[in-house]
Amino acid sequence: MTAQHASFGPVGVVGLGSVGQSLVELLSGAGIDVLGVDCDPGAVTRARGRAPGSVLLGNDISALSAAEVVIEAVPEHYERKALVLRAIAETCQPGTVLVSTTASLSLASLAVASGRPGQVVGLAFLAPPAERTGVELVVTAMSSAEAAAKAKELLELLPIAQKDLGAARGHAWDLVLAYLNRSVALYEVGYATREDIDTAMRLGCGLPTGPLALLDRIGLDVAQRALTDLHERTGIATHAPTGLLNRMVEGGLLGRKAGQGFYTYSPAGEIDSEPERSDRGGAALAREIKRVGVVGSGTMARGIAQVITQAGLETVLVARDEHKADAAVRAVDESLVRAVRRGRVTPDQRRAALSLLIPSASRAAVADCDLVIEATAEEIEVKTAVFAELDGICKKGAILATTTSSLSVTACAEATTRRADVVGMHFFNPAPAMKLVEVSRTEFTGDDVLTSVHALASRLRKTTVDCSDRAGFIVNYLLFPYLNDAIRLVESGAATVPGLDAAIESGFGYPMGPFTLLDTIGLDISEAIQWRLHEINYDPDVKPATLLTRLVELGRLGRKTGAGFWGA
Repeated sequence: MTAQHASFGPVGVVGLGSVGQSLVELLSGAGIDVLGVDCDPGAVTRARGRAPGSVLLGNDISALSAAEVVIEAVPEHYERKALVLRAIAETCQPGTVLVSTTASLSLASLAVASGRPGQVVGLAFLAPPAERTGVELVVTAMSSAEAAAKAKELLELLPIAQKDLGAARGHAWDLVLAYLNRSVALYEVGYATREDIDTAMRLGCGLPTGPLALLDRIGLDVAQRALTDLHERTGIATHAPTGLLNRMVEGGLLGRKAGQGFYTYSPAGEIDSEPERSDRGGAALAREIKRVGVVGSGTMARGIAQVITQAGLETVLVARDEHKADAAVRAVDESLVRAVRRGRVTPDQRRAALSLLIPSASRAAVADCDLVIEATAEEIEVKTAVFAELDGICKKGAILATTTSSLSVTACAEATTRRADVVGMHFFNPAPAMKLVEVSRTEFTGDDVLTSVHALASRLRKTTVDCSDRAGFIVNYLLFPYLNDAIRLVESGAATVPGLDAAIESGFGYPMGPFTLLDTIGLDISEAIQWRLHEINYDPDVKPATLLTRLVELGRLGRKTGAGFWGA
């Protein structure tokens, strides 16, 4: 046994599936002895390997007699939970606190079924508890003050936050479920590897866990049942569990709790899979890149130019006129000054970066660049015109990249006579801070071009993910249906902006709820991206909700105007 925590005797956990294993790990990590019970010997073995200090006692429920608190974490079936709680009550001392993890059943009914309603409280969470996620302590009118206080004392020893998940927690769960299912569908068609999908959403959105790894943690069978229920309630086709998810459940690939799901897991519960390989140009040699051009002078163009000069590469920034070019250089300098103040850049590094930045009002200035990155307005007519012009300006062998994420990279390539030299490089805003670059190859893109942009991104200290040319790539394709679903929930009156944001942030540990994120992106930008994804992919899930369009018409565009979904 571990050295017992000073304020707690052993804590029992009955049911060592996704939730139970997570609780065992959290409890054991806090120095609390755990008495784990499950009828599945494999679940006991896995839980023991993931929390070696705990005592896991197979299916012998009588061993729980010494526990001060016992948590039932068995599947969401009323009869089974009621039976387990009754057995715990009959085994344990009269003062033992009984905790149910029910997500949808009546806690009061379960408390009565236990025979000790005064000793029963509940724990509510949206995903198996882990660091950065929140948990809510739930009581009934029958729960004693002593039982609630004891459960609260236990929670305070764990590295999770006690939160009021509120009435929106069910809607938050539905939102994330739909996003997870869409992620499986993207993986099922072979659009990107599991690692690239998960990396894209972690780095592109700041999520603590990628969608496929989160599904493994939740349990694929749990997600499948919940999606089936969601589909029955909504009738929306994309809410039905994907064929791949159904096949994996049928094959016993249930996720982390079973040792294998989308990933394979070591006995300690860590991912232990050989990475799936994406096409990064094979053995093709990278082209030499010494001088880079950036066409555009907006926020994204300036950020990309800053990142490239900080990596020691001479960079030509082309604006529409000299005034905009000079203003772009000043903006880059201001950004570098802020970085110096924060200790991220030295004064010498700032001066060196600025010395490598060459402003110009003529696109002819990129004629001798080895790579030119187009970062102009997100309109296909604008971008294809730029590529046609660059085709006539740039030297033979120069790589032409577009920063689009919602328009066709292929259309940009077809505007040139050098389709093999064209590639997508989607940087995220702000480029100096965001680590992700989505690399999109068309059917024409040369292997050496792919190798070259990956090598450049590595020099820029960026992480790349690979995908083929389709509107939205990985991040926007998965993110914007989720955001649109959130807006529709508020539009229908089923949820509130504060409620959904709080539930998502607390329950899943996301850095922002959907509405805070929409306000940060800009509602006008979000609406424009959704229209493009809807029209190009024929995707009904991203047709902008009426509420979004009306806010844009009112000029409530988010943080940049001081008001959006949030604000006066």
